[in-house]
Amino acid sequence: MPAHLPQHTIRIRGARTNNLKRLDVDIPRGRLVVFVGVSGSGKSSLVFDTIAAEAGHQLNETFPPFARNRLPKWTRPLTDEIGGLSPVVLIDQRRLGGNARSTVGTITDAWTYLRLLFSRVGSPYVGESNRFSFNDPAGMCPACSGLGEVVVSAVERFLDLDRSLAQGAILLPGFGDGGYWYSQYAGIGSFSADTPLRDWTESERAALLYGGEHAAALSARPPKDFEGVVERFERVYLHTSDDLSDRKRETIERFTRAGTCPDCHGERLNEAARAVTVAGRTIGEMARMEVTELADLVETVDEPAVAPVVAALTGRLRAMVTIGLGYLHLGRATTTLSGGESQRVKTVKHLGSSLIEMLYIFDEPTVGLHPQDIAAMTTLLRRLRDKGNTVLVVEHDPAVMAIADQVIEIGPDAGAGGGQLVFQGAFEELRQAGTATARALGDRGPRTRRPRAAAGTVTVKDATRNNLRNLTVDIPTGVLTVLSGVAGSGKSSLAAELLDRHAAVVIDQRPVSTNRRSTPITYTGLATPVRRLFARHSGLPAGMFSANSGGGCPDCKGLGVIYTDLAFMDGQETVCETCQGRRFTAEVLGHHVNGLSIADLDDLTVTDAIRRLPAEEIRRALRSLERVGLGYLRLGQPLTTLSGGECQRVKIARELRDATAPALYVLDEPTTGLHLRDIAVLLGLLDQLVDQGHTVVVIEHNLDVIRHADWILDLGPGPGKHGGRILYQGPVAGLTGTPTAAALREY
Repeated sequence: MPAHLPQHTIRIRGARTNNLKRLDVDIPRGRLVVFVGVSGSGKSSLVFDTIAAEAGHQLNETFPPFARNRLPKWTRPLTDEIGGLSPVVLIDQRRLGGNARSTVGTITDAWTYLRLLFSRVGSPYVGESNRFSFNDPAGMCPACSGLGEVVVSAVERFLDLDRSLAQGAILLPGFGDGGYWYSQYAGIGSFSADTPLRDWTESERAALLYGGEHAAALSARPPKDFEGVVERFERVYLHTSDDLSDRKRETIERFTRAGTCPDCHGERLNEAARAVTVAGRTIGEMARMEVTELADLVETVDEPAVAPVVAALTGRLRAMVTIGLGYLHLGRATTTLSGGESQRVKTVKHLGSSLIEMLYIFDEPTVGLHPQDIAAMTTLLRRLRDKGNTVLVVEHDPAVMAIADQVIEIGPDAGAGGGQLVFQGAFEELRQAGTATARALGDRGPRTRRPRAAAGTVTVKDATRNNLRNLTVDIPTGVLTVLSGVAGSGKSSLAAELLDRHAAVVIDQRPVSTNRRSTPITYTGLATPVRRLFARHSGLPAGMFSANSGGGCPDCKGLGVIYTDLAFMDGQETVCETCQGRRFTAEVLGHHVNGLSIADLDDLTVTDAIRRLPAEEIRRALRSLERVGLGYLRLGQPLTTLSGGECQRVKIARELRDATAPALYVLDEPTTGLHLRDIAVLLGLLDQLVDQGHTVVVIEHNLDVIRHADWILDLGPGPGKHGGRILYQGPVAGLTGTPTAAALREY
């Protein structure tokens, strides 16, 4: 192709990042292309670790070295050739996180426009827009430094009412019998040291906790310098300028909580800023309004001087409504957003962008969306394409596949069995292609079987978190319960209340480990048995078969790579020349078990290791990973490389192996990242947990999971203030008249 003509495809030759097998593919530019395949097939390796990584790296190379050092780092992919790339915008599922000062308003820039609006037409006039910034000393509340919250004592955690003072009723460190402060309460004659606190009067317990007038009212008055437990705790732990030890930090974390600031009442701003109004509302009131309602209000501001500000703010708010986030409010902390909500918030900035021929990459954009909300997301994807951009989407939802210009499937299987191009064409052609995705599309599973009988119930009473409307609900135990409903209806809030009030195990999709040395071997506790196995066969000490110990290569410290810091330029990581990346000394690598050296184990899959390693203890532990469909993982694969769905299944494997007493498990959208075929595997795992006597509660939009449930709690009817109610509770077969029921009927 002549150099002056635009390239119409993204051309990739010989891609071999992770499990890709010298993959060749031409991806059309200016189109909406959806990538599918079973979990672990190599979709992410192609889209994120190859296309996005190379585009990001090449863009970074256009900046001076000093600037490059402050940009996101991209690891260049292993390819023979890659061309036709554009600047990349990666919109993934990673939660926005941020610190306590990051809100929906600040992350979308809507707060910037709102501050500007108040500074120009607010009454009374107080000054420039920084006077309405809770991140600026000119605007922040002095009591909470603009956080809206202060640390307060969690007094309800201080005492065990079923114990006496002598038995350790005061749970704070140093207050029990023999503790430094024990005699200040048990030895002053004002309190009975041997009577359980439950048998004390209310006034006696108040005197113990708060001292002051409560203590003065006791018949046996304490000494004049008497401090209540709360006062002493706050003086020692909270009102101190000393450097906090780890032990003190743990105590503070255990016995305090965040409370609303008593001065600004959570609005974060100082008194002057809180008094200013626009359209009859303060900025704090606007921050608490749902985005849909706020957009309507802002449009009523008709002063010509601020027309551009009103237009920009309204445009940003309407964009949030378009992508299904109209139920949020600008004051919502970004740390409380789900992965799906975070991803949609990130797209807001790009809806109004005038840039064209960009490369947009989405990671499962339908995550967190109810089936009725998916049309809004597919409309967004098409809008980005129609502006002249290339849109690449990794997705498992058939509704997104159906609107694609082209579907590319990577497979045919997971791990070492994947990494190949198995289909490229239109969605209707895919249905007839005979691939794993085609078969899953044709077999959507049977209707739900007869519900299992509950063993009892756990109760959430009078829940008012976020939009919950004084909700009281009984959740059956010993069965699978699904919390369903449109996005923002209150499912996560109800699950959070359940976690607060009952002991539960959360199985989420957060990374299993952030340590690059953590692998399936270390996570399953097999490192020691493997070393003992090699020690028995070699006669060497077991420690010699640890890369972190005596047997590790001395030059690379057992890492297999040498990292060179190049100051303001990108650091360089090269394979260790001494051990050739095998991490161990030559002496250790000379010893074998069934023809395998200790380094060879890294390349074995879980399934291969079960077949080739002779120790039953090792095989038994690895079978727990194979049972959850992760037999394709390599034993040496860093757990930091696992997808969210794989992380969740690793955690389920551990629970299936280790859990003894019946427990309550809560899972938040466990189908995230799962291929249609793998959802059946997930349902089998959830059934195994139930069959072992556990209670499983799942927040989910996937209709296969909903159909499989023993019990449904359907919330709604809408998001935000329009939700927060139980529309239906009972077996799936009885669900009617709700958005979820409509989606099931059309399925």
